[in-house]
Amino acid sequence: KALPLCLLLALLLLAPAWPAPHERGLIFNLDTGELCLQSVQCKSHCCHRDSGLSLARCAPKAAESQACSPKSLYGVYYKCPCENGLTCDAEKSIVGSILNNNFGVCRDPQGSNST
Repeated sequence: KALPLCLLLALLLLAPAWPAPHERGLIFNLDTGELCLQSVQCKSHCCHRDSGLSLARCAPKAAESQACSPKSLYGVYYKCPCENGLTCDAEKSIVGSILNNNFGVCRDPQGSNST
């Protein structure tokens, strides 16, 4: 009986720390331009940095014909992933994912194949 009581107490203590889905917080639901450590913190789901030494900030996702990254293993991007409905036409190699240098261009998979 002590274990469920401890679990209930822990949930009650942690509930106020859990972010509400539409409220802006100090750690989650960050707006464009705010400092971040992981993409999950940003409303846009893109935590972007210009170089390995720069601070990462939330940034909008890449639009059609813009440079993009297919996926980052680290949760921080040098090029943001594409907006919903677009695909990042890039080489998807393990080495590129580790080095975070497998950039491509956002394309509409339903659109024409013109370049």
